[in-house]
Amino acid sequence: MGIADRRQREKEQRKTEIIDAAERLFFSRSYEDVSMEDIAREVELNKATIYLYFKNKETLFATIVLRGIQILKEKYTECMEKQVPGIVKVALMGQAYYQYAQEYPDYLRMIHFYGSERFSKENPCTAEIGKGYGTCRLLLRDAIREGINDGTIRADIDPFLTSMYLMISFMGILSMENKWKLVIGAEGFSYEQFASEFFRFITPAISSGENSRKMDVKDFASFGFFLTEPVAPEKKKRGES
Repeated sequence: MGIADRRQREKEQRKTEIIDAAERLFFSRSYEDVSMEDIAREVELNKATIYLYFKNKETLFATIVLRGIQILKEKYTECMEKQVPGIVKVALMGQAYYQYAQEYPDYLRMIHFYGSERFSKENPCTAEIGKGYGTCRLLLRDAIREGINDGTIRADIDPFLTSMYLMISFMGILSMENKWKLVIGAEGFSYEQFASEFFRFITPAISSGENSRKMDVKDFASFGFFLTEPVAPEKKKRGES
C-alpha cells in the first residue's frame, strides 16, 4: 500500500471515529445538549480537527441520520425481495418499520427530529436523506403494484397515494408521543397491541375482493408476519377509576 493510500485510509478511519463519537452523544442527549466541543472531547481530538471533516454540528447529525436511513432501506429491500404475494410484502414492510423502531429507537428519533423545519435545506445531506427515505416509500409503492398485479390488492387504488397513506401512518404510530400511549394504556391496551391492530384494520381496506385471492392478516403468519393476533383490552368497568 502506497503512502497516499495509507493516508486516505487513516483519514476515513478518523472520520468514522468522529461519527461514532457523535453518534454516542446524540443517542444519549438531545441535539441542543451536544456541542462540537463535546464531540471533540469524546473522540479525543481538538475541535479544529473536527471542522476539517464536518462543516458544523448539523452536518454531523445528518450523517448519522443517513446511517439510520440506510438500515431502514435495507430492511425494506429484504421485504421486497421475498417471493411472497404483494399484499404480504406490504405487511412485512410495515412490520420491518415496527421492528426497526424497536431495534434502533435512537436512529428513529433522530430521523424524525431531522424532519423538523429547524434544519437547513441547504445542508448537502438533506437531499440524500430525502432520497433514502423516498426509496423506502418507492419500495412500498412497488409492493402495492405487485399486489394489484397478482390480485391480492384492490385494483381501484392508486399505488403512490396508498404508499403515502401507509408511510405516514407508520411514522405516526412509531413516533407517537408518550401522552397518547398513556391514553391507549388507560383504555386497557398496550402500545404493542395498538400497533398490531393497525394491520388488522388496514388489510381489509386494501385487500382484493376476489375470493380466490383475498387474504386476511392471519394468513400472513406463514410468511413470517407476527403482528397477527387479535387483541382484547383489559377494560375497566364504567365508573371505575
